[in-house]
Amino acid sequence: MTDITQDKASRLPTLFIPHGGGPCFFMEWNPPHMWDQMGDYLRGIAAQIKQKPKAIIVVSAHWEEDQFTVQATPAPDLYFDYYGFPDHTYQLSYPSKGAPELAARVTELASQAGIVVNTDTTRGYDHGVFIPLLLIYPDADIPVIQLSLKKGYDPEAHSDLGKALAPLRDEGVLIIASGMSFHDVGALMRARLGPDPVNASHHFDNWLNEAVTGQTGEARNEALTQWASAPGARVAHPREDHLLPLMVAAGAAGEDAGERTYSETLQPVNTALSGFQFG
Repeated sequence: MTDITQDKASRLPTLFIPHGGGPCFFMEWNPPHMWDQMGDYLRGIAAQIKQKPKAIIVVSAHWEEDQFTVQATPAPDLYFDYYGFPDHTYQLSYPSKGAPELAARVTELASQAGIVVNTDTTRGYDHGVFIPLLLIYPDADIPVIQLSLKKGYDPEAHSDLGKALAPLRDEGVLIIASGMSFHDVGALMRARLGPDPVNASHHFDNWLNEAVTGQTGEARNEALTQWASAPGARVAHPREDHLLPLMVAAGAAGEDAGERTYSETLQPVNTALSGFQFG
C-alpha cells in the first residue's frame, strides 16, 4: 500500500454507518419493510462516493481486543456472530480477499503515532463487516480488512487511532465505521421498555448530529469524547461498542466536515437513527 499516491481531489471520505440487526436485510420481517430505508441507504453508498476504493478498512462494533488489532487474514471466512435467525442467513457469502499489506500499513502508521496495533492472521469477517458490505459492494471485488475496538472504550484513544490512519484516505482506502447511532433497538422491539428509550433516541440523535456536523477537527473530536454527558446517552448506548467506531471515522476525517447522510425514525419502534459521512 505504501506505493499508492493520489492527489487531494481523489481523497476518500470516512463513514459511520448502521449495520442493522443481525442479518436483517436478508430475511422477512413482521412488520414488513422495517429495514428497507436503511438497506436502501447502504445500497446507495457506492454511488454516493463515486470513486471505487482500492481497499476498505471496517472498524466493527463486534470485535474488541485488549489492544487495537488489525485483521491480516489473506482470505477471511465469515464469522456468523448472530444467533437464532433463519438457516439461510448462515449460508451468506462474501468472498472478498483480505489485504495483509494494508494491515502492515495500518500497524506502521499507528506505530508512528505511538499506538500499538496487534495483528490477527486467522479472524474472519463478523456481521458488522459482511452484512453492510453485501449491500454496499455486493461484488466482493475490493480487498477488505477489519480493525478492532480496544477494550476500555476510551473515546480519545479511538479518535487518536483514526488520526493516525488518515493518510490512508489518500492511498485509495475507504475507512468505514460500522455500528449504530442507537443501540438498544432489540429491547424496544421486545417491548420490554416504556417510552423513555424512544424519547432518548431522539434527544441523543439530535445531540449527535450537532456534534458531528456543527464543528470540525479537534473541536468535533472533543465534543464526541464527551458523548456520555449527552441527553439520552446511556439509554441510547448502555454499552458503547456500537458508538466507538464513529470516533475512528471522525478522527480520520481531520478538518473535513461531517454530513448526516442517513436519518430515519425506525418504525414501529419510533427510534431515531443516523449515519454520517466525512469529506
